[in-house]
Amino acid sequence: MTSTVSARHGRAFWADARFFVGIALVVASIAGVWAIVTSARTTVPVLAAARTIVPGEEVSSAALEVVQVSLGAAGASYLTPDALGAELVATRTIDAGELIPAGALAPAASSRATSVVVTSAGEIPTSVTVGAVVELWGAPRLERGEHGVPEIVVADAVVRAVGEKTSVMGRPGVPLELIIPRADIAPTLGAVAADWSFSIVPTAAR
Repeated sequence: MTSTVSARHGRAFWADARFFVGIALVVASIAGVWAIVTSARTTVPVLAAARTIVPGEEVSSAALEVVQVSLGAAGASYLTPDALGAELVATRTIDAGELIPAGALAPAASSRATSVVVTSAGEIPTSVTVGAVVELWGAPRLERGEHGVPEIVVADAVVRAVGEKTSVMGRPGVPLELIIPRADIAPTLGAVAADWSFSIVPTAAR
């Protein structure tokens, strides 16, 4: 008789234990879901590009806008309004509407790019817009009205601005402002001074 009562008490104890464990699991599950929902509803202010920003361009508040987004742990990877410093330049093309990654900006003193204006001898493709990556080709001038075999002057230029079609000394062309590596500035300016004929060729990179 005693052993039967003890067995019943033992079963009751373990049944109660399983009950409380089940309750604890349900509570933990609800708490976890609540934490996820609360985190998803929490937004923070970060900076986004109000327009396309090209490499080497100084980034100021005029080119940015503040947006409220929910990023969770990834929020630390993006630039906030109070973290925008002075004399910062873009290290890559940042498209309009893109959140500004903290690693996409660097001090202006460390920039390895500069801008130069060239005139394309012919029409430029419609894909050549601000932020596009292009090759700058040039053909050296031989005699009046004649040019040699074209060659690549800059292999990875970024378009900063595209001007209106003009005519200089009877020759039509489209002026473009390009961001180029500082190492290419001397040969590029030399080609401009020597009256080379330039062409713009878009690339697949962006």
